[in-house]
Amino acid sequence: MELLTINNVWMMICTALVFFMHTGFAFLEIGLTRQKNTLNILFKNILIITIGLLLYCLVGFNLMYPGFAEDSAGIFGFAGFGLEAPLTAEGALDLTYNQGYTYWTDFLFQGMFAATAATIVSGAVAERMKIGAFMIFVIIYVGFVYPIAGSWKWGGGFLDQLGFYDFAGSTLVHSVGGWAAVVAVYLLGPRIGKFKNGKPQAIPGHNIPLATAGVLILWLGWFGFNGGSVLSADPELTSLTLVTTCLAAAAGGVAAALGTFIQHKNLDLTMFLNGILGGLVGITAGADVMTPTSAIIIGIVAGLLIVVAVSFVDALKLDDPVGAIAVHLICGIWGTLAVGIFSTNPDHTFLIQLAGVACYAVFCLVTSFIIIYTLKKVVGIRVSEREELEGLDTHEHSMEAYPDFRSNDH
Repeated sequence: MELLTINNVWMMICTALVFFMHTGFAFLEIGLTRQKNTLNILFKNILIITIGLLLYCLVGFNLMYPGFAEDSAGIFGFAGFGLEAPLTAEGALDLTYNQGYTYWTDFLFQGMFAATAATIVSGAVAERMKIGAFMIFVIIYVGFVYPIAGSWKWGGGFLDQLGFYDFAGSTLVHSVGGWAAVVAVYLLGPRIGKFKNGKPQAIPGHNIPLATAGVLILWLGWFGFNGGSVLSADPELTSLTLVTTCLAAAAGGVAAALGTFIQHKNLDLTMFLNGILGGLVGITAGADVMTPTSAIIIGIVAGLLIVVAVSFVDALKLDDPVGAIAVHLICGIWGTLAVGIFSTNPDHTFLIQLAGVACYAVFCLVTSFIIIYTLKKVVGIRVSEREELEGLDTHEHSMEAYPDFRSNDH
C-alpha cells in the first residue's frame, strides 16, 4: 500500500506537469504569431483542454484501452461509454488495478496526453482557420482518431504485439498531431503575405520573450510527460529518463543554434527554441532505453533536422507559423526510428519502428484529410481576407488581447 501511494503521488505530480505544458504551448503560439490573433489562439488552447478531457472521459479512454481479446486483430475495440472504475467485492476502489497508480490517476494522466495532439495542429493553422471548423476537427480527432491510434500500441493492439516501441509518444502523440498539421496547412493555404514571388517572407511574432517562457515551461512539463511515462516512481528508471530528456533538449537547442548560424550567419533565438523542442520530441520515444551519450546524439540530430525541416517546409509552400511540422512530425519520426538504432533493448529493431511510423502516417493522413477536406467543402475552414488582415480577435471574439488604455483627453 505504501508503494502504491508513493507511485500514485508521483503520477499525479506528473499529471499536473503535463497539464502545465498547455500554458507553455499557449505562450509559444501567441509569442510566435501576431498580436491581432492572440485571443483566438488562447481560445483554441483552452478549448482543446476542456473539450479534450470531456471527450476522453466519454469515449476516448475506453477506445484507447479497450482490453483487446486474445483472438482480436488489435485494430479497434471499445470498452463502453464513460468511466467505470474497477471495484472490490465490498464496493471499494480496487487498488490492484495497477501497481503504479489508481484507475482515476490513469485516466487523468492519459487525458492530458490526448489534448496535446490537437494543440500541435492549433499552432500550425494559427492566424487563418475558422474557430468553428477547428472546434469540429478537435471533437473528431481527439475524441476518436487519437485514441484509436493510441490503442494500437499503448492499448495492447497489433503494433504492441509486433514489438513496436514508443515510450512516451514521439509518434503516438507528436507525429499523430504532426501528420494532421501537414494536411491542415496544405488545405488551408499560406497566410496572406507569407510568400512573394515564390519566396518565403518572415512574419515576425509579436512577443518573443513570451515564446521563450513557453519553451522553458514545456521543458519543465516534459519532466512529467516522460517521467510519468515510467508509470511508477521507480527511482533508477525515472532518474535515467529525466537525464536523457534534459540532455537531448540541451543538445537539440545547441545544434539548432549552431546550424542556423552556419547557414544564415545569425543567432536566431526562435530556431534555438525550436531546437530544444525538437530534442525533447526526439528523445520521447525512447527516453527510458537510452544512454546519456545516445540521448545527446539524438538531440543533436533533432536540432539539425529542425534547421533543414523549416527550410524544407517553406520550400513546399507550406505556412507553419510556429514550426510545428518540423518539431513534432519530423523530430517525432526521427525519435521513433532512433529507438531502433540506439535502444539498449535488443528487441527494439529499426524495421519494426519504421513499420509503426508508416502505419501511423497512413492512418493519420487519411483520417485528417477526410475530416478537414469535408469541413472545407461543407462549412469552410478559412476566414475571409478582411478577417485575416484585421485580425481574428476582433472578428471572431469581439475583443482584443491588449486593449488600448491611453486616455482620449490628450
